[in-house]
Amino acid sequence: MGKILKDLLIENRSAILDRWLNSILDTYSPATAKYFRKQKDRFLNPVTYEFREAIGALYQSLIEDMEEDKILSSIDRIVRVRAVQDFTPAEAVGFIFLLKYAIKEVLEKELEKRVLWKELLALEVKIDRLALLAFNVYLRCREQLYELRVFDIKNRIMGLLKATGLVHEINQEELKFKGDKAFI
Repeated sequence: MGKILKDLLIENRSAILDRWLNSILDTYSPATAKYFRKQKDRFLNPVTYEFREAIGALYQSLIEDMEEDKILSSIDRIVRVRAVQDFTPAEAVGFIFLLKYAIKEVLEKELEKRVLWKELLALEVKIDRLALLAFNVYLRCREQLYELRVFDIKNRIMGLLKATGLVHEINQEELKFKGDKAFI
């Protein structure tokens, strides 16, 4: 990324992040979005807090070329929340693409004034890569959610079979959840 665009992104960081966060919140119902915007306490509104922290780190990753592990961690903070909500896969990871619009809205006059289109296209390629990473994170979260549901159903069925006397001994090792970590 060229120095001019990088300087513009640093200089307008706050405005771009505010625009991006508002665009993400607009993907929720009007009542939910209103609550997310109004409630500033991080403990009463952990969703907006997590989103704000994660998009700040993602934005910084575009400027500084952070390690992929840190990028995935930031993406995970948002996608994990959206994976358990009633979003389609495209809606769950689409927040990444909203950054393109936020940048263009905030920097529109500067982009027109200076010839920065090549730099902007290179930045958009980086944003597209973030979206692909977000989709992978979303799929992992959904897979883990389905594993938890199967585990729960398996336990219920085994409990029912035991209660009815159809099964006398349950192998506890077979019932243990095999996922790598607890979901949310």
